[in-house]
Amino acid sequence: MWSDYLLFILLIICVVTDIRERKIYNSILYPILCAAWILHLVVDGTSGLIGSLQGTVVGLGILLIPFFLGGMGAGDVKLLSVIGAIKGVQFVLMASLYMAFAGGIMAIIVLLFRKGTKARIMQAMYIVHGLTNGVKLPLPNEKEGLKTVFPYGIAIAAGAIFQTFRQGGFFYDKGRTGPVAC
Repeated sequence: MWSDYLLFILLIICVVTDIRERKIYNSILYPILCAAWILHLVVDGTSGLIGSLQGTVVGLGILLIPFFLGGMGAGDVKLLSVIGAIKGVQFVLMASLYMAFAGGIMAIIVLLFRKGTKARIMQAMYIVHGLTNGVKLPLPNEKEGLKTVFPYGIAIAAGAIFQTFRQGGFFYDKGRTGPVAC
């Protein structure tokens, strides 16, 4: 149950700072990461700490490649890692699936409400029509589309919240004892 409180605090703070400043601060992430490790050690012993460390590594690994490819900020990677430390491996794996779904929906919304949407849709239709008729049209070289960013911390939080509610909701203890039992 303590992990739900810690997760809730983390998500609220990180979503607010990500929306306002497009940053997720280390000054929030690192203390909560250390608190998760210490609390798992105190509450569940060595097995709790090991489960928390495994969750940290898995959470880090999920977004590490997108980070190296330039599609993700370091704060987003660390946020998912801290979520893994708080809730464990199984939780962070499931939450990352919901996170990807939420991120996809956010990306579609951003694309639809950005300037030039009608022109991009028409270009895509011409390309598809050309391919179906055996004509290969060049792809448009749109630099602006590559610069579009949005606060992915919202998608990460949405995935974690959905997984938390799927497990019984915030602040509802169903006998869970930490990351090992998630």
